[in-house]
Amino acid sequence: MGNRSYNILFHTHTVSGIVISVALYIIFFTGSFSFFRDEIANWQRGHSVDQVDELPASLDDHLEYLAKDYNLNGRDVELRRYYNEQSISVNLGTSRDSLASTADKSPVFFYLDPVAKTKKDSYASNYHLGEFLYRLHFLDQIPYPYGRYLAGLVAFFFLFAIITGILVHWNKIVSNFYTFRPWAKIKTIWTDAHTALGVIGFPFQLVYAVTGAFFLLKGILILPVVMGLYDGDQNQLYEDLEYNHPVYEYQHKKLENAFHLDPYIEEMKAEWGDFRVTEAHIFNYGDQNMHVAFSGYLGHKSKLNGLGYRIYNIANGTIADEKVPVTNSSYLDGVKNMMFRLHFGDYAGYGLRVISFILGLISCFVILSGIMIWLVARDKKNIPEKRRRFNQHVANWYMAICLSLLPVTALEFIIVQFAPKVNMGFLYSTYFPIWLVVTVFFILKKDIAFTNKWTLISGGVFGLLVPIANGISTGNWIWVSLLNGYQHILLVDLLWLILGLVSLWVACFKLRNKATKPVFLETT
Repeated sequence: MGNRSYNILFHTHTVSGIVISVALYIIFFTGSFSFFRDEIANWQRGHSVDQVDELPASLDDHLEYLAKDYNLNGRDVELRRYYNEQSISVNLGTSRDSLASTADKSPVFFYLDPVAKTKKDSYASNYHLGEFLYRLHFLDQIPYPYGRYLAGLVAFFFLFAIITGILVHWNKIVSNFYTFRPWAKIKTIWTDAHTALGVIGFPFQLVYAVTGAFFLLKGILILPVVMGLYDGDQNQLYEDLEYNHPVYEYQHKKLENAFHLDPYIEEMKAEWGDFRVTEAHIFNYGDQNMHVAFSGYLGHKSKLNGLGYRIYNIANGTIADEKVPVTNSSYLDGVKNMMFRLHFGDYAGYGLRVISFILGLISCFVILSGIMIWLVARDKKNIPEKRRRFNQHVANWYMAICLSLLPVTALEFIIVQFAPKVNMGFLYSTYFPIWLVVTVFFILKKDIAFTNKWTLISGGVFGLLVPIANGISTGNWIWVSLLNGYQHILLVDLLWLILGLVSLWVACFKLRNKATKPVFLETT
């Protein structure tokens, strides 16, 4: 590679990396916790979910319960379990019955807890810490669609940073991977760590850069397709992508026979093996033209890309339409499903998600080391004092914002256990103000070494207090969760216990003393 090409790639890597570093750190840090979104939700609420990846219990029982409060006749009824929480989402369409009351002609949406028999009537009221961190990892707290587009652009430029970084180090990628000089000057230490960990995390980071950009920028990417191939008909595009449900006309004739839906699910499971029904969509409830669509997928141990559905005509019990997951796997299904599976890392159990969590935190370290390399490389005597001070201020701000996420997140886990009511407003009004105060404190301290040490110590202490707070609040101590098989609750407690111990170990035994620490940067 010529010097000119090398310099172009090097500066592209540096500029793209430093510009997106803070947003990228937030995405990776909160994204690491998002691998356990459902576990965090159940941990917060003290729920133990045994039946995962499918609608829980009996569908007939759910409908019987709903019929006590709502007139279902003439409505489209959709029950869906997208996440492994105890609650399921219920969507009741407007009634097509001409004799229906005004209330029945209004759509209804809520979350139903089939165990506790309780309802939450809005997304905000069902909000929890797992959802908060999941949304924060693609900046969804910024008003739609600007936050998502910003996160998508960050993922896109991160792809540039990854590729240019690999090309810059290509000639020495093997030798540098095995090189680590902890007693060398500080820039060498940061560079060795940045290179080695960047190479280790390269496949992981590449997957998340591509899939993240795809998910968040697809609204922009498909716009030319909609305008060019579909003449602006977005609905037709969704139909071709199989996102829209079919339409069945309401016949205004009452269904004569009584019906039960659980036998249909049992029939599908008997034919398709390990099939999990995640959604049931009932068309024209109680009408002679009533149909029910059951959608789901095969367990990942059976088939990685096993999407399928079956639609029954309830009047005669025949199959109106189906996609058999055992044999039918289209290219479209592969693209839609594999992108999600690769991004969520949920196709190989807890092992893959734990590895992904670790790689996500390693990526956070790669980002921080990149900031320090950028700073140390520009902290030279030949650079004007004004520019050096500006660079130090930028790095100080960046490190304060990023490093404070650890103690703030751990503290929020403690707070939600003792709060009387946790919803969207509560999480917004606690997490962000605390993060702001902590960040401002470390910015004003103007000491990156101090910020690094005390965010690790405070984060470690709060992390160790998380399982204690859970035990005091709910009685689900670690040994109780272990004996009772509360896997979701146990996983979150162990996650914070290990993370807290590692943070304290690094802060107390692996960081150099302030007097001998070249990283110490103080501005006046």
